[in-house]
Amino acid sequence: MPHAFPGSQAGGAASCDVTRRTTKPKETPSYIFPMSSLTMSVRFAVLHVLGILSLTCSSSGSELSVPVPISCGTRAADLPDSAQRVLCPANCTLWKMSVFGSGVYASVSSVCGAGVHSGIIGVSGGPLQIQRRQGRTNYLSSYAHGIQSQTLSRWSASFTVARATSSPMEVSSQISSSSIPASGPVKKTVKKNLKKPPAAENRDCQVDIALLLDGSYHIGQRRFNLQKNFIGRLAAMLKVGPDGPRVGVVQASESPRTEFYLGNYSMPKDVSFALKEVAYIGGNTNTGKAILYTVRNFFNPEYGVRRGHPRIIVAFVDGWPSDNLEDAAVMARESGINVFIVSVAKPIPEEMGLVRDQDYMKKAVCKDNGFFTMSMPSWFSTNKFVKPLAQKLCSLDQLLCSKTCYNSVNLGFLIDGSSSVGDANFRLVLSLLSSIARNFDISDIGSRVGAIQFTYDQRLEFGFNEHTRKDDALRAIQNIPYMSGGTATGDAITYAVENLFQPRTMGMGKKYLIIVTDGQSYDDVRGPAIAAQRAGITVFAVGVAWAPMEDLRAMASEPKDTHTFFTREFTGLEQFEQPIVRGICRDFTESN
Repeated sequence: MPHAFPGSQAGGAASCDVTRRTTKPKETPSYIFPMSSLTMSVRFAVLHVLGILSLTCSSSGSELSVPVPISCGTRAADLPDSAQRVLCPANCTLWKMSVFGSGVYASVSSVCGAGVHSGIIGVSGGPLQIQRRQGRTNYLSSYAHGIQSQTLSRWSASFTVARATSSPMEVSSQISSSSIPASGPVKKTVKKNLKKPPAAENRDCQVDIALLLDGSYHIGQRRFNLQKNFIGRLAAMLKVGPDGPRVGVVQASESPRTEFYLGNYSMPKDVSFALKEVAYIGGNTNTGKAILYTVRNFFNPEYGVRRGHPRIIVAFVDGWPSDNLEDAAVMARESGINVFIVSVAKPIPEEMGLVRDQDYMKKAVCKDNGFFTMSMPSWFSTNKFVKPLAQKLCSLDQLLCSKTCYNSVNLGFLIDGSSSVGDANFRLVLSLLSSIARNFDISDIGSRVGAIQFTYDQRLEFGFNEHTRKDDALRAIQNIPYMSGGTATGDAITYAVENLFQPRTMGMGKKYLIIVTDGQSYDDVRGPAIAAQRAGITVFAVGVAWAPMEDLRAMASEPKDTHTFFTREFTGLEQFEQPIVRGICRDFTESN
């Protein structure tokens, strides 16, 4: 007969019950007594094993909806696939837990350690929801909530953690207890216990928002708490949800710290609860540093960012910032992120001498037009500012920085396939065009590319709506077969306007035509080029070998010097990649 634990019956069910009893709160807090490091290690190992045994037994039973107790060191890799809700004990921060990654964790990480690092549980422990993910490369390290996670170059499986929701078993028990037959005031009691359903998410406001809390010494603990209350009310007013606005929080102080990501909390009440757990840091008001950190680290698809949705940073500044915001703002704009500044308790005249840059708000925001700034006199009586700020964040048509030159252009390539080019040189032309396209975010909701090859005739190689994935588009460019023939560039421009730049096939972005030719055209190029530009198409002319400079400048948009390129050899084409990309972005920015 197999050995059974004392006080149990033989068999799997009994051992499972005992496993659960070994993790009861009354039996685990022995870590508060002095003990040697060896004893600590042994106890940690025992708790680790018991936690796994508990999971194995519980997952085979009927209580899958109940959080299963685990130890502080239990790794995601130790858990059976059926385990999705676990219960972490208190005081896990006293143990040395291995955590690899940020937001998305390698499966060799401590589950409870990941929960603490992500800010979902604190010192008191609590339930966690686990979501399995595929393995990945480059797990990032970060310091958050007292836990320093580590980098890991690659692992075969990953997971994320979230706040555990109420289990079906708990819901059904509440229903059954309220449906016991009774007479008289039963209906009244039921009516009293009914709760209003939560407000539906605002699906007309699908934006991803990073809220930068001011955690500096200037704000102090009391106003810091008022700031958190304001943000909680803002989340409720926005009606955050999985298919509505999503919010995450970064605390700006001496060094920025991510408190929680966009994908961690999907309900206003959960956001408010998470905000209560955010601890005040203190330090200088390095808002610029926090904006840079957020641009580089926060807006990552692994952390809940959605492709094609407007991205917003709302930076709250109590008083004035300690550092420069201009460089950070430039990076944010170039990354397609709309920066809002909410200034609270502006400096009085006697303090203006302490302000590093008195125009920091104008330089930091997406556009200095008054829309992206808001001023509040203090953190007291802020209710009247919640709705106006929420309305601004949901005014999608005014988020001017959401569209960038990289994700909002239609690139048309007009390629000379005449006999003078030759197959080898034709491949060099395609290499240039492929390298230009590689700089852009090509997708069904981003930038698009199309190509036409011409001799005396024209051939539409592919339209704007045929290859809406970058890899497919680049492959299509490289696979264009060489035609050979004469040179009629003017007719080719007209053909491009009429057949390539069609509203039904293009994206919503600006239109660009890049012409590459190596010789004299047999027809007029000036008239067709002017017509193209009147149709809203910006033309870049690239000439090689015998292409006349007069024709190139006639085709190119103004200013001619920045839209015209020439090289004697086809091998020199590669030097034009970045100047053309910068020219497209410069033209895009100026036109907006």
